[in-house]
Amino acid sequence: MTGSRTILQAAGVLKGFTGVRALDHVSMSVSEGEVHALVGGNGAGKSTLVKLFSGVYRPDGGELRHLGRPVRFEGPAQALRAGIATVYQKGNLAPQMSVARNIFLGREPRGRLGLIDFTRMHADAEEVLAGYGVRVDVRRPVTSLAAGTRQMVAVARAVSAGARVVIMDEPTSSMEPGEIETLFGVIGALRASGRSVIYVSHRLEELYRVCDRATVLRDGKVVHTGPMADLDRLRLLSLMLGRPFHPPREPVGAAGGPADEPGDLPVLEATGLSRRHVLAGISIAVRPGEVVGLGGLIGAGRSETVRAIAGVEPVDAGQVTVAGTPLRRWSIRSAIRAGVGLVPENRKTEGIVPTLSVRDNIALAALPRLSRAGIVSDARIDRVVATFMRRLRIKAVSPGQRAGELSGGNQQKVLLARWLAMNPKVLLLDEPSHGVDVPTRAEMRALIDELAVDGLAVLLISSDVDELAQNCDRVVVLRDGSVDRELTGLEVTEENIMAAIAAPGRSAATV
Repeated sequence: MTGSRTILQAAGVLKGFTGVRALDHVSMSVSEGEVHALVGGNGAGKSTLVKLFSGVYRPDGGELRHLGRPVRFEGPAQALRAGIATVYQKGNLAPQMSVARNIFLGREPRGRLGLIDFTRMHADAEEVLAGYGVRVDVRRPVTSLAAGTRQMVAVARAVSAGARVVIMDEPTSSMEPGEIETLFGVIGALRASGRSVIYVSHRLEELYRVCDRATVLRDGKVVHTGPMADLDRLRLLSLMLGRPFHPPREPVGAAGGPADEPGDLPVLEATGLSRRHVLAGISIAVRPGEVVGLGGLIGAGRSETVRAIAGVEPVDAGQVTVAGTPLRRWSIRSAIRAGVGLVPENRKTEGIVPTLSVRDNIALAALPRLSRAGIVSDARIDRVVATFMRRLRIKAVSPGQRAGELSGGNQQKVLLARWLAMNPKVLLLDEPSHGVDVPTRAEMRALIDELAVDGLAVLLISSDVDELAQNCDRVVVLRDGSVDRELTGLEVTEENIMAAIAAPGRSAATV
């Protein structure tokens, strides 16, 4: 049962970074004995709010309140002393220290002479972990444990330290099903003991299973707060994405269902792509001139899928075939040679080279094709660069202008030009419209249509369901690293895509 006393509160908090407002008058309260979901899409402000509660950041305006009193944490240690502990997705343990030292770090039991009583500490650590269903040698370093076990150690440390509020940031992302069930049992015990949990997760099923209330953030603002029981899945997704709620007009198709398929053989076939805790046997095919969308929430495996196809990230199993030829040596180089181009989501860190000119950025990948006998032809480069700057309408002072000086939309166009100059067979687009203005979005859509007409196979990731509906011939909806549903033909509507993403998963019991 949720208590009536407010234990932690954000009251109109503001937080900005280099001119960008990450939190805009955000208010949120957590009651004693409550499990409170903090929900939102990528860039909504969840991580920033968690770091304010944890003492990593200080608010620029508004205030934090603990047990009704204004507080200003000067660091995570001060927040922990106040009873607020955070378990981060990637862990916040000391990997080379033992499990026992991590659990009791800073509060180790000591003997008469003030020395650490290792015998007692090891026994206490084993007892604590046994309550979480974890049985390991507590003398081992944390780095030797499986990812899910490390996460449980982090939870055990937070709770055993006497935290009254435990913030869990994507805690199940690296857990096995059995570990997830154990964690849910721990959360139930915390609630029953009057402790509070702020639960951050992209897995809707988990939110509805363990959370009492939800606060939904979008673009740094609170767009909803209320009981989970009063918030259905489609409404929640609508709030997260900022799209109006409409019931689906067409029936939602099932994974692997029939489709209106043209007669062309696939130019791209990815079969059984698997990687532990990331991808679970994903199979996708794209034909020449077809635009296939990848839909799903953050963490569903969309970016991981295209990065695996492009050879950027490893897989444990699976096969990629381009134009009928399997990629035998799975690497970025072999994917590029086969005709696969990837425009990544983070163009600033993985895409353009900001200190190089527009000309050099466009020509970067195509230099081998633009040279003869190892000699690069400047005239050929200039012709190619001029062609794609004109075709993509890249706005720059000149080809010699530094790419880092361009707008976000024009930087994205430079990346597209780089891969189009390679004359690819397959183009993987990861959030191509993210962070660009409305006119550039329209240009991007028109360009994708043009590329498809030219016979290019396009695999498109977008969190914008309207972009998927407008651009795609088919939409494959992913959930927890596997194909959950596929929409084809007249099924590809904004309403149906939202309904498919929001619907309960078909296969995973703990999705």
